Amino acid sequence: MEPLLNNSGADHDIGPYNPGRLLDTLAERLNAKNDAALSRALEVAPPVLSKIRHGRLPVGATILLRMHEASGIPIRELRDLMGDRRGRMRMSPQEFRPKTAQQPGDEHQLGS
Repeated sequence: MEPLLNNSGADHDIGPYNPGRLLDTLAERLNAKNDAALSRALEVAPPVLSKIRHGRLPVGATILLRMHEASGIPIRELRDLMGDRRGRMRMSPQEFRPKTAQQPGDEHQLGS
């Protein structure tokens, strides 16, 4: 399969953030005539694609994986198509931090 974009990594190859370009490319690749057909191919509700197209919903990991599985387009190329310039997806330090469980009575043992 030929790459859809030049993979040189330069920002000028990616273009501005535009999830519509991503959806249009997927529709073409999957022979979907409209967003309703694309939503069926991706197995998502049509309003999800509408919200993504109009910038009201970000392209999350789950939908990105569905796009990859349905089209065979590598994740990096899908991200490039929508103009995602981040080198890596990162979680904030607060996310997924293990919670420390307090045992009953722990608050009374601080001074002992």
